[in-house]
Amino acid sequence: MFSYFSGGYNFPVPSALFHPHKPTPAETGLAARVDELRATVRTLAPAQIAAHAEVEYRPETDTFHLALFGSPITLSSPELIATGPNGSPLPDFIQALLFYYLTTSDGTPLIRTWVSFADLPGGRMYAQAFQGYSGAELIKAFDPDLDRFRCACAAAGGHPSTFGDASFAFLALPRVPLLVNYWLGDEDFPSTCQILFDAAATHSLPIDACAILGGMLAGRIVKAGGKL
Repeated sequence: MFSYFSGGYNFPVPSALFHPHKPTPAETGLAARVDELRATVRTLAPAQIAAHAEVEYRPETDTFHLALFGSPITLSSPELIATGPNGSPLPDFIQALLFYYLTTSDGTPLIRTWVSFADLPGGRMYAQAFQGYSGAELIKAFDPDLDRFRCACAAAGGHPSTFGDASFAFLALPRVPLLVNYWLGDEDFPSTCQILFDAAATHSLPIDACAILGGMLAGRIVKAGGKL
């Protein structure tokens, strides 16, 4: 598993990834890994990818279509370069995330049971780091303003759920829902916030990519809160 996708990666993603600059060794390694993953996708039958990952394949244009947090993405064959709504290529770390999704998804249905990152296979080792750049960042940004948290989650595309004092579900990828669960503290216990996963999440993404996705969601909510 590529080390750039580690549970200790600190979000948000450096802005350098979005601007011309001399590539760092990590970025050069990531680009090489993206090429490897792209080559793996090319070995898979489009119909298998579409069924296992629940994405749309259009044979007339030889393109795959899916959404990341509701934002439409197109993958055109044979180049397999992921582009966003404006047609521009997405950053390499997003390309890698999408290719991990397409190559890992095995068609396992959602279990529809929410579990913590630590409870996913392989997640316990990175759970503390993951919490540090996901739930802890949300507490730092919103505690104790639960109404502002709710508004930020809604603005980021979340749908209210019934867990905790406030919770919102997000569809990150077609087979990867996430839940943000917030418990407001009191004089005896501090507030806590966790990003939870469907128990089948690692049938669609490796654990490191699950961490990336959770960190992305926390960043989206914090950014939405900054605009309120």
